[in-house]
Amino acid sequence: MLPELLIAILEQAPVNQEIIETPQKPRIELLASGLDNPQKLTFGPYISNKGLIAGQGEVLQISPQNNTAFSPDPVYDQVRYYTTTIAGDGEPADVYYPVLPNSSADQLPIALMLQGALVDKADYSSYAKEVASYGFVVVVPNNERTTTGPNGQIITGLLAEQQNVNDVLDQMKVEDADSDSPIFEIIDTEKLGLLGHSFGGYAGLAVIQDICDPLVCSGDYTRPPELMAAIFYGTNFQNPPNSGMFAPIDNQDIPVALIAGTLDGVANLGKAASTYMQIQDAPKALIALKGANHYGITNEDNVTRDPIRPTLDQATTIGVIGRWSGLFLRAHLLNDQGAFDYVYNTGDCLEPNVKVISQTPSTL
Repeated sequence: MLPELLIAILEQAPVNQEIIETPQKPRIELLASGLDNPQKLTFGPYISNKGLIAGQGEVLQISPQNNTAFSPDPVYDQVRYYTTTIAGDGEPADVYYPVLPNSSADQLPIALMLQGALVDKADYSSYAKEVASYGFVVVVPNNERTTTGPNGQIITGLLAEQQNVNDVLDQMKVEDADSDSPIFEIIDTEKLGLLGHSFGGYAGLAVIQDICDPLVCSGDYTRPPELMAAIFYGTNFQNPPNSGMFAPIDNQDIPVALIAGTLDGVANLGKAASTYMQIQDAPKALIALKGANHYGITNEDNVTRDPIRPTLDQATTIGVIGRWSGLFLRAHLLNDQGAFDYVYNTGDCLEPNVKVISQTPSTL
């Protein structure tokens, strides 16, 4: 099955270690037999060789030449935050924004972080600061509600829902117009990106499809036209939840990326790969982070809710997840070509703990 092939590549299954020097990672087609609905894919720093010669096919690793023209480091050195109340639901939210040396109107797009189930907004402070440093106003709301889980159990606690997206966007438009707001007139309220963790990412994938999923939505739902891209960590989209069935995701040309820890004991890499395969439209990316578990995005590991311990330290995983999130949003909200090339072509060749599978329209 194709997801198994993706996992083998992402987890760095043994490959021929012959090195091919190339100035830039090319878009690659890997030919394989026995696949269900095979398609063209870009497989990180790998290229197929002798793919049409029976019994001699191999996968070679590519080593890019150094390219110093683009730096993946944060754009801004300092990030501040404040707490506000989202008028639409009365819930609190933390707002992170970079200190701008020369501010201008409509400079910073919005990035909304949809929290994982029962995870407080404060637990994402380090990640939110990292993303904000790439030039975004990052909003992390708490959303407390009661819902019925997949097994019929009643759950009350911090649980993201689709309406958070519309409520936060409306609130940011109000604060951008308020002269007393710390973010007065620096937000580009016409550009919205989604971030998410676990259950929050599930809600985000429902938003992108412009559907009302009963687990994360009640009544009708309409996706705001300002939504331009989304990137989620530790997320999969099974429908029904926990069923093992991964339905097609009609993302309607909205770029989507999934970041998955290879040691995720809650939403494993296989589920992320299966979800990635169901995303219908490119651009899309599946980014594997070696040594991270389900809580690699939060300030501290959660030893109770994920049985697998990470092998990367928490600061490193937050930095990597924040960097790739920021660059992905820069690529698609700010048309940053350097960020685009890093995400889809060169970045995983330069970062030892990251492997990427991706599609862009030109690879289809």
